[in-house]
Amino acid sequence: MAKKKKNPKKPMQIWKIYEQGKAKNPECPKCGKGVFMAVHKDRKVCGKCGYTEFNK
Repeated sequence: MAKKKKNPKKPMQIWKIYEQGKAKNPECPKCGKGVFMAVHKDRKVCGKCGYTEFNK
């Protein structure tokens, strides 16, 4: 059998969420510091716990 190629993991790009020393995205109120929420058109969602806030 031929050897399988390993897919190298991409490094986390945490620098993308910061702008001038402050985070662009809000932090999750349930998870606390260091866990940011993804911002969509109609909602904000925490990727860790699933907490969702809908925009009005």
